[in-house]
Amino acid sequence: MVHDFITVIATGVQITTSGTSASATIPNMSSGEAPRYVRVAATAPACVRLGKTTATAVATDLQIQPGDAVVLAVGGYDKIA
Repeated sequence: MVHDFITVIATGVQITTSGTSASATIPNMSSGEAPRYVRVAATAPACVRLGKTTATAVATDLQIQPGDAVVLAVGGYDKIA
């Protein structure tokens, strides 16, 4: 039996939208391991990109609209913009 549920108990990170890209380190899980998935939600239109070491989002990246959310597989990346 496969369960597609996740448990979220670690604090996340908030990035404020502006006219330029801002990035943050993706926080580890409470176990200290890198997360397998992240949930990204937006209160304003946002372009999102995952990256390794650095990340800069541009207008052609994944777009999330206000009130929407997406779950992304982290895949070894450690930054989000």
